[in-house]
Amino acid sequence: MTTDAGVADRPRTAANPATECFDVLIVGAGISGIGGAYHIQTQRPGTRFVVLESQTSFGGTWLTHKYPGIRSDSDLYTFGYRFKPWTGSPIATAEKIRQYMAEVIEENGLGRHIRYGHTIVSASWSSAERLWTLTVQREQTRDTVQIQTRFLWMCQGYYRHSQGYTPEWPGMDSFKGRIVHPQTWPEGLDLAGKKVVVIGSGATAATVVPAIAGHCEHVTMLQRSPTFFITGRNANVLADTLRELDIKEEWIHEIVRRKILHDQALFTRRCIAEPDVVTRELLGGVKAFLGEDFDVAKHFTPHYKPWKQRIAFIPDGDLFQSVRKGQASVVTDEIETFNATGLKLKSGAQLDADVIVTATGFDLNVLGDIAFSIDGKPLDFSKTVTWRGVMFTGVPNMAWVFGYFRASWTLRADVIGDLVCRLLGQMQAKGAQMVVPELRPEDATMGYKPWVDTDDFNPGYIMRGLHLLPRQGDRHPWRHTQDYWTEKDELPKVSLDEGLRYN
Repeated sequence: MTTDAGVADRPRTAANPATECFDVLIVGAGISGIGGAYHIQTQRPGTRFVVLESQTSFGGTWLTHKYPGIRSDSDLYTFGYRFKPWTGSPIATAEKIRQYMAEVIEENGLGRHIRYGHTIVSASWSSAERLWTLTVQREQTRDTVQIQTRFLWMCQGYYRHSQGYTPEWPGMDSFKGRIVHPQTWPEGLDLAGKKVVVIGSGATAATVVPAIAGHCEHVTMLQRSPTFFITGRNANVLADTLRELDIKEEWIHEIVRRKILHDQALFTRRCIAEPDVVTRELLGGVKAFLGEDFDVAKHFTPHYKPWKQRIAFIPDGDLFQSVRKGQASVVTDEIETFNATGLKLKSGAQLDADVIVTATGFDLNVLGDIAFSIDGKPLDFSKTVTWRGVMFTGVPNMAWVFGYFRASWTLRADVIGDLVCRLLGQMQAKGAQMVVPELRPEDATMGYKPWVDTDDFNPGYIMRGLHLLPRQGDRHPWRHTQDYWTEKDELPKVSLDEGLRYN
């Protein structure tokens, strides 16, 4: 068994002694990849594995984004791993989340398995060798190496880290100020005395605005249409009470997780059953900060029903407090054109700015922008059909972590970690070197749907990139349900023979 992928006794293939070969290769050292490494090490001891990360350190999203105020938009009791108690505030900064991840790496000796600055350029599967061969560029030396693996675990996330999504508006070149995307926030950007416009209404905009309010002359959140928000204290009363009772942190973590998940399931059901009531409740939380005289109907009442898009938590109502204090304002309008001094809006109004922040989302990244091929044929991911939202028809020995929309991402990373480890055990028990999803004869007349039901969930990044994603079927195991409360019970019990072929 090789325990340290960075020392001299690296695993080699018999066919090509110059090429390293691992049992499992994990792509990405973000929240999913570090979780995957933990599950492999604890559930499949003796497995030779490595984690390749293109960035200079671990963290994924929490390393990429450095904009002011960067924080989670869901609670850390469920965003944290099930195996590592969270002891801080429910909504945490990127720094606190990376500190938590650092503890997971240190406590479990995972660092020796991680290689930073390793960008995967291509991945090719050989059915003859039953191996993936990856061409990897090492960023420090700019040379390329080949690494082989028997199983590929894609934990790279779902958006492109190198740059965010910014629409092309007329007149952008004429603007004399600075245009900044939060995903590539410039180090040392000084906003003192500046008029700032933040374009967008999602979680990023709602984080940046209160973070810079009071530090610039004025900040305006310009939105095409409003978004739902949930307000509340950045604290968990149950967790605080249990700590007062001197309950063990492991117990607190599990109890609070279960309570939050119970409440989230109830909230989701209510959004479907009584959307008008939930809307009034959410807007009531906004009015509690802004007062009855503020035009909440115009600026904070979306045109869609609750949970058709992700709902961000606003800790202590900081966004609304900034508006109430006069440090920030909200404009609901559309951009007609950029001009030298700012933005001309379709209403005819002019919005002047020194700095314009485009908090307009990100670009979907399908399988890390890696050039995949199967037995020499380029892989068109959109032509595949998903197996349980984890594997894909015609793609051997590969799993992908794609988290939940309406619950914390890490919940699905943990569930899939169990599934992948169970699948590897099944392969070992069968003496198989390959597993690949294949449609069965009874699936010949199956109807197909997109990766997600856009009538149910339709954020911009999904709508822009849906054509790049696999399809799902109308029956199991070809469904991608995005339902944690079903999957947490179903996935541990699913048949690993249904729809899968072993060789």
